Amino acid sequence: MKKKTTLELHRTDAAQYALTPKLPLTVVLDNIRSEQNIGNIFRTADAFTIERILLCGICATPPAVEIHKTALGAEQAVAWEYFPTTGEAVSRLLDEEYQVLAVEQVHGSVALNAFRPEAGTKYAIVLGNEVKGVDQSVVDRCHACLEIPQRGTKHSLNVANTASIVMWHFFAAE
Repeated sequence: MKKKTTLELHRTDAAQYALTPKLPLTVVLDNIRSEQNIGNIFRTADAFTIERILLCGICATPPAVEIHKTALGAEQAVAWEYFPTTGEAVSRLLDEEYQVLAVEQVHGSVALNAFRPEAGTKYAIVLGNEVKGVDQSVVDRCHACLEIPQRGTKHSLNVANTASIVMWHFFAAE
């Protein structure tokens, strides 16, 4: 097997990307402290044509250098907004008639592999802080919670890895 060249990958530029239809999924980052994690999430959002990212609370925003290191320019292509609190972002999404889903380990969560996005529905996924997860006050306002089934000794995944898995799930379901 021979690796594909950049030309064979048919990558679009930022102007073409702006015109590309987006997956009806918004990613909400609830007080993510690591700029590298934020950059990684931007890069994954670009790969799966996610409609936007909402950065909340202590999240750094572009053009932060550490975001750019991992985003590799995706932060210039993917739409984003900043909100002082995650609650404000969730209020906006509820007003815009999104199904808001926290990605969190809670009683009554839905296993990601059992969740099937409904066609024509706009979704938002809320991803939480690296240590504390999604704030309980935000969880309380969500329609449901998704959980990635795990078997190992650890009880969580890195937030950027979690974001990638969940975005892929929505992308593959389309």
